[in-house]
Amino acid sequence: MHRHSDTAAEGPPRRLFYLNGGFLNPRLRRILALSGHSLHLGLPQAGDGLVAWGRSPTAGRAERMATRRNLPLVRVEDAFLRSLRPGRQGDAPLGLLIDPLGVHFDASAPSLIEHLAITHPLDDTTLLARARDGIARLQTLDLSKYNLHDPALAPPAPGYVLVIDQTRGDASIAHSGASPATFAEMLAQAAADHPTARIVVKTHPETALGLRAGHYSAATLPPNATLLSDPVSPWALLNGAIAVYAVSSQLGFEAILAGHRPHVFGQPFYAGWGLTHDRQPIPRRKRSLTRAQLFAVAMILAPTWYDPCRDRLCSFEEAVDQLEAETRAFRQDRAGYVALGMRLWKRPRLAQVFGREKSLIFARSSETAITAARATRRPLLVWAGKEPALPPDLASFRCEDGFLRSRGLGADLVPPLSLVTDDLGIYYDPTRESRLERLIATPFPAGAEARADRLLSRIIGAGLSKYNLGQAAPDLPQGHRILVPGQVEDDASIRLGAAEVRTNRALLQAVRAANPTAVIVYKPHPDVEAGLREGAIPEAELARLADAVARHTDPVALLDLCAEVWTMTSLLGFEALLRGKPVTTLGAPFYAGWGLTRDLGPVPDRRLRLPDGSRRPPVPLLRLVHAALIAYPRYYDPVTRRPCPPEVALDRLASGDIPAPTPLNRLLAKAQGALAGQAWLWR
Repeated sequence: MHRHSDTAAEGPPRRLFYLNGGFLNPRLRRILALSGHSLHLGLPQAGDGLVAWGRSPTAGRAERMATRRNLPLVRVEDAFLRSLRPGRQGDAPLGLLIDPLGVHFDASAPSLIEHLAITHPLDDTTLLARARDGIARLQTLDLSKYNLHDPALAPPAPGYVLVIDQTRGDASIAHSGASPATFAEMLAQAAADHPTARIVVKTHPETALGLRAGHYSAATLPPNATLLSDPVSPWALLNGAIAVYAVSSQLGFEAILAGHRPHVFGQPFYAGWGLTHDRQPIPRRKRSLTRAQLFAVAMILAPTWYDPCRDRLCSFEEAVDQLEAETRAFRQDRAGYVALGMRLWKRPRLAQVFGREKSLIFARSSETAITAARATRRPLLVWAGKEPALPPDLASFRCEDGFLRSRGLGADLVPPLSLVTDDLGIYYDPTRESRLERLIATPFPAGAEARADRLLSRIIGAGLSKYNLGQAAPDLPQGHRILVPGQVEDDASIRLGAAEVRTNRALLQAVRAANPTAVIVYKPHPDVEAGLREGAIPEAELARLADAVARHTDPVALLDLCAEVWTMTSLLGFEALLRGKPVTTLGAPFYAGWGLTRDLGPVPDRRLRLPDGSRRPPVPLLRLVHAALIAYPRYYDPVTRRPCPPEVALDRLASGDIPAPTPLNRLLAKAQGALAGQAWLWR
C-alpha cells in the first residue's frame, strides 16, 4: 500500500469534517479510516481539517470554510480502477485518490498526481517493472474504470478515428478548461485532420446506461461519423483506432497506455507530459514522462487501494486481483444459467457463486433443462459427469470442485470455496480437450509467473491442500518411502483417465513390482475410508501390499515424509509436484504429459506435441500452478459472500475463518453415512 506522507511535511490531519452526505457511504468511510482519518460532522477546530468530494457542489462550501478557519482541505475522488458498475448503480469503489493538494482533473492548481509526476524520481526499476506489468495486465484482463463492457463484442472494423464523449456537466470538463463547445470543436478538428476516415464517437458508459446525457447524438453527427454506445471493450476499441481525440476522459489516459498519442482538448492529469498532442498546454508541466512512469504515478503511487474481502488497504496489484475476480464472475454469469445434475445440498453454494447476476434455474431433467435454456437463452451449467447428450448448438459448461476446495470433505457436505467451469470438457477427462489444458499450454500472461510463485510459496508455507483436514501423520517405517494415494474406483477420473491399472489393488501391485525394496505407504481415499464409495481393499491383502497404511491423515503431512508419489489420477500427484516431489502416473491426470511427471499411462498426444507436430518442451511448474489454481477456478469468499481471488481463499483456508456448514448439511452428512451403500442419493 502507498501512503502519501512524502507529499507534505506533516500530512493531512486525522480528524476530517465533511459537509457532503456522500461521506456517509460505508466504503468511503472505511477507506478513509484505514488511511488514518476519522470523519465528523460539525465545526472543525484548530488541528482539524475538512474533506470534500472533488469539485462537487458542496466542495465549494468546504473550501470556503477551510479558508475562513485557516484549515487544510482534503479532496477525495475515485481511483482510475473503480468497480464493475458505475457508482450510480450502487457499486462501491476499490480505491480512492485522497488528495491534500487539489483534484487530479483541475489543472488550475497542482494535485497529488501532478506533484508526484514532477517531484518523484520515478527511476526505481521495481516500480517501473510493476507499472509495465500493470499496463499489460489491465489490457490482458480487459479492465478499465468501469467494467460492464463485453470482451466478446466486436469493435468496428479497424482504421477509424476515435472521438471520446463524456457526460454533460461532469466536473472534469469545466475544471480542465473545456466546455460543451469543446466537444463540437474536437469533432470538427478530427474530421478536418482525417477527411477521408471513418469517425467513431464513443459514448460514456453512464450515457449508454441512460444515467446521464452526453454531448453527441446520432442525428447531429456528420455523414462519416457514427455513434457507438455498445459496451465494446475500451482496449479493443483503442487497438482498432488510427487516432484518438479526447477532452478529459480517462479513456484518453488508456489511449496512451495502448500506444497512442491522443489529441487532448482539455487539461486532464495525463496531459502535458510529452505523451499527448495538447490543445491547451500546461506551462508548469515541463517534465517528459514515459508511459510506465505516468502509470506508476496515477495507478500505483497516488491512489489508496482497498481489499473488500480482507478489509484492509492493499497494493495496486491486489486491487486488480479483486476486480479481476468480480469482473470475471460478471462476464461469465451475466446471461444466467439453467443448472442440471446438481444435488440439493450443493445448490445453495452454486447459487451464491453463479447466481449473482441472475438466479439459477435448477432443472430436474435434461428435457426440462434444454427447454428452459432455449426459452431463456441461457447456457446450461451441468455437474461434470452428469451431462446427458446435449444439442451442439446449446452452450454448456461442466462444473466441478476446484483444487483448493475447503476445510473438510465434500463427502461431509462441506461447501467449496472454489469451483471450476469448463466449456470444452472437464479437467479429469483426457479423452477430450479441456479448458484447463488450453490454459496450461498458453504462455504466461502479464504478471502471472510472479503471482503464481507467490501463491505457491503461500500454499507450501501454510501446508494447504484440497481438503485441509489437518490430521497428523503416523510413524512410518524407515527407508525410501513411496506414497500411494487410494482413489474411488468408480470415480469419473478413473473411468476416463485410468489405463490398465484401474483399481487400488492393481496400483499397489504395480508399485511393489517396480520398487521391490521401497517402503510403500498407502493412503486410503477419505470417501472409501468412510464406507461411502468403492475402492476398499481387505485388511489382510492390504497388509501384504503396503508397508504402512496412513488412515485419516492429512496428505501434506505424508508428502513431507515420503520421497515420491505413484498414482493413477489422484490430485495428490499435483500436490506432490507443488512440493517438488517426483511423481509417477499410471493414468492421465490433468498434470501428466507436460514434462513434469514420469508417465507410464497413455497421455494424450495433444499435450506432448505443439500444433506444428514438434515435441512440446517441458511446461514450467509455475505455469501449471497459474492455470490450475488461478486462471481455471472461480473462488468464493464465504465471509463477505463475494467473488474473490485465490489469495483470499488461501487466507480463509489457512486461518479457518470460514462459516461452519449449516445444521441441515450436518444432518444430511449423517444421513448419507447411514445410507452409504446408496451413494446415488447424495452424489
